[in-house]
Amino acid sequence: VPNHALIIHSLLHGDDDFQKSLMIVNTSGWDTDCNSGNVGCILGIKNGLAAFEGGPDWRGPVADRLFLATAEGGRGISDAVTETIHVVNIGRSLAGQDPLAPKQGARFHFDLPGSVQGFQAEDGAVTVQNVAGHSDLGEHSLAIHVRGASDLPARVSTPTFIPPEARTMHYTLLASPTLYPGQTVRVSVTTDAGNPGPISVSLFLRHYDGSDRLVPVTGPDAVLAPGDPHAFTWRIPEFGGQPIAQVGLEVRSDSGSSATLHLDYLTWEGTPDMRLGRPEGRGTMWRRAWVNGVDQFEGRWQEPYRIVQNRGTGLLIQGTQEWTDYQVSALVTVHLAKAAGIAARVGGLCRYYALLLCDDGKARLIKALDGETVLGESDFPWDVRRPYLLAIAVMHDRIEASIDGTPVFDVLDGDRPLLTGGIGLICEEGCLASEAVTVRPTG
Repeated sequence: VPNHALIIHSLLHGDDDFQKSLMIVNTSGWDTDCNSGNVGCILGIKNGLAAFEGGPDWRGPVADRLFLATAEGGRGISDAVTETIHVVNIGRSLAGQDPLAPKQGARFHFDLPGSVQGFQAEDGAVTVQNVAGHSDLGEHSLAIHVRGASDLPARVSTPTFIPPEARTMHYTLLASPTLYPGQTVRVSVTTDAGNPGPISVSLFLRHYDGSDRLVPVTGPDAVLAPGDPHAFTWRIPEFGGQPIAQVGLEVRSDSGSSATLHLDYLTWEGTPDMRLGRPEGRGTMWRRAWVNGVDQFEGRWQEPYRIVQNRGTGLLIQGTQEWTDYQVSALVTVHLAKAAGIAARVGGLCRYYALLLCDDGKARLIKALDGETVLGESDFPWDVRRPYLLAIAVMHDRIEASIDGTPVFDVLDGDRPLLTGGIGLICEEGCLASEAVTVRPTG
């Protein structure tokens, strides 16, 4: 009751001013984080971007970054623009309209006014700014301004996974990476025609290492004259199972003078190609890449993955809804579980395909969607003392499953098939152990 009263109090006496309303609700005490969040949300919906104009810079420090709490971990690392398009497209779907897909569905398109989609300068020699034009596919681009001479390249980047500071957050942030080995990054840039000379541009990323430090890796590069457009492509290599945390650009003015680069879009696509085992070192961020939906997932066991579920069904999940056709496999040992195995096209705790070894001596192919449906069942008297190589291949509405390389199921799902999603280890009332989970393209 006090929280509701303070929210109403600030809206009544804040004169429709964002800063004044937040000042009132924060200085009133009680649950200031919840109350100011609600007040800010209401005024943002009511007044739009104009609510943030005047007074302090509300948008710059945040840079559109957003953490989304959900069991579908591929949405965990997001930004305000991405979620805006999601909400708008929900409304368009309800109205029977086609979805919006700015710049042909590019992940980072900068086509909403003022948007930077998490891109931030990493030092004082560079700034970023949303500007009109300099785009073949849309109306806006991200201007990267490099100021003066420097022996080091100017870097701008956006997060693709949990940042280092999240390790010490009071509330645990559950999220999967959004960028993976095997996927192809595509970038379109144009140098400003007013630049005094050529600039050097390269792609880069950072991944975690065995000590949970961020390690930079440089990708393709180019030297661009004033006014030059350029398209980069970069197939991401493997990093020993370590998650990728950032992606961005390095820019250097070869003339030593200030220069500007316009980033039209940055996106990626394709099927991951990777083995997720135990990386070298004592770091733990590779474990944080899995959304933990089981009762126990601890690091003290010999196997990298030993999960325990005491009641009901638990999943250990990784991946995004952009994954479509792929094969997932794992050598698993099931310890006295009611059922356990691997999952594909996971979209949360209640949406997936799963290949399970069950305690009644059966192997089953399960679909979870508004309940559980058995798509296939076969006698398989498995032994708790030995591991089994389980594999699921998903290709549009076709699901193939094998055990130890022998096909056991090949079905077409014609009733609301699950067409996208990540991977998972799944256990119902028992324990499952595995050394590694592998994701490869089909075919």
